[in-house]
Amino acid sequence: MSKSALLVMDVQRGIVERFPDPDYLPRLSGAVDAARAAGVPVIYVVIGFRTGHPEISARNKTFSAVSRGGAFADGDRDAEIHPDVAPRPGDLVVTKKRVSAFAGSDLDMVLRAGDIDSLVLSGIATSGVVLSTLRQAADLDFGLTVLSDGCLDGDPEVHQVLTEKVFPRQADVLTVEAWVKTVAA
Repeated sequence: MSKSALLVMDVQRGIVERFPDPDYLPRLSGAVDAARAAGVPVIYVVIGFRTGHPEISARNKTFSAVSRGGAFADGDRDAEIHPDVAPRPGDLVVTKKRVSAFAGSDLDMVLRAGDIDSLVLSGIATSGVVLSTLRQAADLDFGLTVLSDGCLDGDPEVHQVLTEKVFPRQADVLTVEAWVKTVAA
């Protein structure tokens, strides 16, 4: 029998504020609540760096701009998980150093130690952390589900193409509402 975990990825203040969707956090909160009620572990994945960003190379196009502003370093308010979906005791928080939830983190070790073989993915952005994590998790032989409306992207067309055409090749794609019904059953 498979054991799943819900990954809530990059739902940090500084990221959420860039995506003005008033329905997103309540919807995601519903998924988190359903996971907890069903005994499905909730694992938060955040992007975080040391003060001064020694982990970021000037050659890294994605993160080099972050390092100039001092963002997502120790103590930065923008790095905090949004309080509307904040972790509770028993939830795990994993810090990553790149786009994929596995890159520079101990996520794989935590999952394997917990005998977790199936992941439910949610987070911001669909074309960033969700895509990168899905690809790497599939290569690591995890069973995968993506919560299509538990993800956000700055480009609605890219979100649609990923959730409707790309992700179904490697994952089940469900709405939060549909997934909540399956986990509650």
